[in-house]
Amino acid sequence: MLFKQQALLRQKLFVLGSLAIGSLLYLVARVGSLDRLQPLCPMDGRFGPRSQEEIPLRALQFKRGLLHEFRKGNATKEQIRLHNLVQQLPKAIIIGVRKGGTRALLEMLNLHPAVVKASQEIHFFDNDENYAKGIEWYRKKMPFSYPHQITIEKSPAYFITEEVPERIYKMNSSIKLLIIVREPTTRAISDYTQVLEGKERKNKTYYKFEKLAIDSNTCEVNTKYKAVRTSIYTKHLERWLKYFPIEQFHIVDGDRLITEPLPELQLVEKFLNLPPRISQYNLYFNATRGFYCLRFNIVFNKCLAGSKGRIHPEVDTSVVTKLRKFFHPFNQKFYQITGRTFNWP
Repeated sequence: MLFKQQALLRQKLFVLGSLAIGSLLYLVARVGSLDRLQPLCPMDGRFGPRSQEEIPLRALQFKRGLLHEFRKGNATKEQIRLHNLVQQLPKAIIIGVRKGGTRALLEMLNLHPAVVKASQEIHFFDNDENYAKGIEWYRKKMPFSYPHQITIEKSPAYFITEEVPERIYKMNSSIKLLIIVREPTTRAISDYTQVLEGKERKNKTYYKFEKLAIDSNTCEVNTKYKAVRTSIYTKHLERWLKYFPIEQFHIVDGDRLITEPLPELQLVEKFLNLPPRISQYNLYFNATRGFYCLRFNIVFNKCLAGSKGRIHPEVDTSVVTKLRKFFHPFNQKFYQITGRTFNWP
């Protein structure tokens, strides 16, 4: 009799345990199904002096599956209306620079519950064919968001393309502009490395960096080489300053974003008048990848694509020295204009 009672008790405990585990798994699945925009604490900040409305907590709660349908274009007009979603023109744009860390910056800012990113580079302002399609075409390329969220896109070609500053000014003269820079010589080599990888994938030969960066006739820096021109930051910025005051720009340290991202992201939050929400919890160092990855919640983590963090080829030290000497006066002027100093050689 005692043996039967013990067996019955064990059976009941097993059933209760199974129910508890099932409930736990359900809760985990529920958390995973909610979009990462659901914050852990209320949004008590404001977007800035022009906005008098608080960001409603309910506006930060929508499901991953539904958002995925919106992005695929499968959502009905009724679903969009019920969720109060809109496609907004960006209130901030990461305009450059190429190989400065634009993708990393965009993905990290996307950790903020009030930020929604455009997944792809739109190339609206730097592409004549796209620009001719009009501003409504551009707006429809933006992700769905709530009215109180801020949409951000990034297209690093904007920074160096002559027509872009005027075109963006005509869309929104008060827009906030983000520029992320790295040490100019390192950035140029990174630029070269990306192109080199593309050539090798297609089994094409390519010149060594030294041959491209240095003019063989004069033995001076080859300013016709695009990777070199892009790293002359001050020349491009001066063109933008014809349309926008320096206060509408924020310079992000791309080298520091790799090694110590949180302080850089906090500076951007402040520039965008966003309440501080990104914390050390959201960033963790991946020793295998060699850089920081993103943590949205207990379920959803994300690392940048494997194409990020390419190993640079060895470059002749005399060429590196020549490039650094060439960039030095331009760097000094860049520090003076922006009010931000970097420890570049």
